Amino acid sequence: MSWALAIDTSHHVAAGLARDGVPVDVEVVTNSRAHGESLMPCVVEVCRRNGLTVADVDEFVVGMGPGPFTGLRVGITAAATLAHLADAELHRICSLDALALQWGRAGAPQEFVVASDARRKELYWAQYRDGVRIGEPRVGAPEAMPPLPVAGPIPETLRDHITLDPNGPDHIDAASLAAYWRELPVAPPEPYYLRPADATVGGPPKSALPRLKLR
Repeated sequence: MSWALAIDTSHHVAAGLARDGVPVDVEVVTNSRAHGESLMPCVVEVCRRNGLTVADVDEFVVGMGPGPFTGLRVGITAAATLAHLADAELHRICSLDALALQWGRAGAPQEFVVASDARRKELYWAQYRDGVRIGEPRVGAPEAMPPLPVAGPIPETLRDHITLDPNGPDHIDAASLAAYWRELPVAPPEPYYLRPADATVGGPPKSALPRLKLR
């Protein structure tokens, strides 16, 4: 018996379990600004419900975004730490690819777009044909996306600009990600931030002393 635990914090906080390639259970916190305090309780709870500890997990899967810098970093760091402590493998997956896989299993159209909230009235998005991503994930205004059916965790305020498909997923199912990650391409080790962090290192401190005029 093999257990896999998937973590994704590209939007909501989600932790899911799969056993021998079959989705088992998931725990979600929908507050998209509470990643730091919510993730580990999610992991502990989904394991507890299934009679496990993190040490019983055989492999870990993590969504690499795209997503906001801080929330995404919380999930990636936690997954890497847990995998290291459990001496288990860590598998990195593009979060948009996970959404595309869910939609494909539910009967997605031949061509479609999956997207998620990037804040600032923009979306992270990627285009797919026959379930395969075309190019790299992008970030931009909804109007810039191709005129194709769209699914994903998209704010109500941005839905007037897209063709939202009601049959598509509106969140990542972490249990499905834990079960089916082998069907997805491996993501690079660097997360899909797509934007610089909001908080940056400042320049050298400015002197508060008045400048002296030299004669």
